Amino acid sequence: MTSADQRLRRVPPRLRALARAMRGRQSDAETKIWWLVRNRNLDVKFRRQHPLGRYVLDFYCPELRLAIEVDGRQHLEADGLAGDAARTESLRRQGIRVVRFTNHEVLMEFDAVAEAIWLACHTELE
Repeated sequence: MTSADQRLRRVPPRLRALARAMRGRQSDAETKIWWLVRNRNLDVKFRRQHPLGRYVLDFYCPELRLAIEVDGRQHLEADGLAGDAARTESLRRQGIRVVRFTNHEVLMEFDAVAEAIWLACHTELE
């Protein structure tokens, strides 16, 4: 069994199916981010709708241990904010950096979002 097969076996089938379904129904903002990060456009490989633990990350670069999350309106409500904070903390404890943008930011301020993602990919952590 290859290491890729072993990784796939560790992801619960239900979560893997959810990630696959989510790839087929991206928001406009997620589509813009995907066009930015796909095909090593930023010199690193990103995966979209990547299952990790109990989460599906919108975009994930294993090499940098960097997740990019694109949040819709529901994430701006109290429950969404609390859930996102817990998710970010859980990922941080696993050594994963999370950068988070709203759909609105991606669609209306794309150049700034693209620059922030580039910096997250190319700036050394202290």
